[in-house]
Amino acid sequence: MDTPLHTIDAVARRTGLSAHVIRIWEKRYRAVEPARTASNRRQYSEENVERLSLLRELTRSGQSIGAIARLPTEKLRGLAASVGGGGDRPQPVARVTPASAAAIVDDAFTAIQNLDARVLEIVLRRAELAFGTQGMLQRVAAPLAQRMGDLWREGTITAAHEHFASSVLRTFLGHAARGFAAEADAPLLVVATPAGQLHELGALLVAALAANLGWRVTYLGASLPAAEIAGAAVQNRARAVALSLVYPADDAKLGAELVRLRELLPPEVAVLVGGRALPAYRPVLDRIGAFSADELTDLGGTLDRLRQSPTRVQA
Repeated sequence: MDTPLHTIDAVARRTGLSAHVIRIWEKRYRAVEPARTASNRRQYSEENVERLSLLRELTRSGQSIGAIARLPTEKLRGLAASVGGGGDRPQPVARVTPASAAAIVDDAFTAIQNLDARVLEIVLRRAELAFGTQGMLQRVAAPLAQRMGDLWREGTITAAHEHFASSVLRTFLGHAARGFAAEADAPLLVVATPAGQLHELGALLVAALAANLGWRVTYLGASLPAAEIAGAAVQNRARAVALSLVYPADDAKLGAELVRLRELLPPEVAVLVGGRALPAYRPVLDRIGAFSADELTDLGGTLDRLRQSPTRVQA
């Protein structure tokens, strides 16, 4: 047996993986089994370090961590050699199944940590092929956005990682939306985040979901004043406005912005709100008659009901 020599921080520096990813790969996929000190601290052998380095290289080439984590080290070496000489196109190790959604989320998160747009696009494409666009949004993209939000607040990842992920997702989802272009007379949804809400991943997912459900979508981006959101809705004769509230959850000015938005919008234009900060603003949302969606699936149901109703349904 190899003698354990390395702490998790040392392994992170040597492999280029974060300590967070190493723990996930160890706990969820049993990629490595480090020894423990008397105080229960992990200690990794040279073979552990080699396995993690190989797994990082293979996931960067588009492989699924769930499919390769338990392979023998010799097999990993062979796969790494074939990937290295096989050009840019990744060769899948195993067919993706619905049970592998969590593994795909892990793969996508690793690509984001590495700021690797090519691998992130490959992973998202694999998810779309496995689950369809709706399934990819609900089972991969939404959990990924939630994990990123949690880790950003903990300081594990930076704003740069979120901006990178938003950029790649915006392009990917934009291409995906072309496959289900809405009819010219379909209802229009304006999507944005209100002033002070700088995180736009949730808004991007809402825009993609609505497009998939047959809505025409005008995506405005992050942190817009109420007057500009309302102006876009009026100009485009929108059926509804969707807002994503993620962070912060204690913005003293946001309540007034939401009230002003409702006052500026025509009464027949619905306001839909989702995001992890939603509970903090629920009293004002109830006051302005907004539709609150705790999950992406809830929002999809509301969009379906709004589209089927010629007049505004009750929140």
